[in-house]
Amino acid sequence: MNEQPPIRGIIPPIITPFTHTGEVDFDAFAHNCERWNSEPLGGLLVLGSNSEAPYLNEEEKLTLIRLAVRSSPPGRMVLAGTGLESTRETIRLTNLAASLGAHAALVLTPFYYGEMMSEAAVIRHYTAIAEASDIPILLYNVPRFTHYNIPAGAVAELSRHPGITGMKDSSGNLGQLKEFISSAAPGFTVIPGSASLLPAAAESGVETAIIAIANAFPGICARILNRPSESASLHSSLMSVSRVASDRHGIPGLKYLCTLAGYEGGYPRSPLQPLGEDAEAGIRAALDASGLLQHASNPSGQEA
Repeated sequence: MNEQPPIRGIIPPIITPFTHTGEVDFDAFAHNCERWNSEPLGGLLVLGSNSEAPYLNEEEKLTLIRLAVRSSPPGRMVLAGTGLESTRETIRLTNLAASLGAHAALVLTPFYYGEMMSEAAVIRHYTAIAEASDIPILLYNVPRFTHYNIPAGAVAELSRHPGITGMKDSSGNLGQLKEFISSAAPGFTVIPGSASLLPAAAESGVETAIIAIANAFPGICARILNRPSESASLHSSLMSVSRVASDRHGIPGLKYLCTLAGYEGGYPRSPLQPLGEDAEAGIRAALDASGLLQHASNPSGQEA
């Protein structure tokens, strides 16, 4: 089993740049990884929701995992999103990710037959994956996309399995996040997936977060996580841009924001569509008003 670094700090759910013809731009992806790895991050998540993972074939997924692992320095976590609808295929992809050097797998809740996903079925699914996987797994709860919210009772039971080391909760519900934390076994890492909760989660003792806007502003996100009481204005600026880019325009908006921040955003893959000129102008205006680019170029972290 790959030795797992600590799950700590900001871990961006990294984007997948595509060319205008819809091919994965592996060179751009590798360039982004090198730059992210120069930032004060805890690791990288490849094949998350913001990677457009549902639109990638298996060969593309494995190549992206390989590149992310190759670029990462020792001691930095590489998480791979391996959740598929069937237990069997999830185990297969998880172990392929392990063979390429991923330290742990983030496993999406199955949702297609959501009305059949009883608490008992979810527990059996994750238990079977954990027992057959060559690396630890984490639960991944993202009701915005799956329309399924994992029950707190299932989290409490699964947190006691030695092969399940944590979960990412992207519900954006602070009360639910705290319930997961309080009911989980000691040592189980509950990770917020919403930037809006970052200061409150940090004040509650959370030491890591997996948030989309960390693709564009990883250092700023790390600053807020490490010093939440001193970063209220910075967080407000971050959210003002996130609302216009990611919340309003989804992955195409996030990718354009990454381009403005100096990364290789690339194109989304169809059926997602690139932004129009008005949407791009709105994101540029929000970014200019926020002052985030000036903060990002200030490594001392002093507030303006």
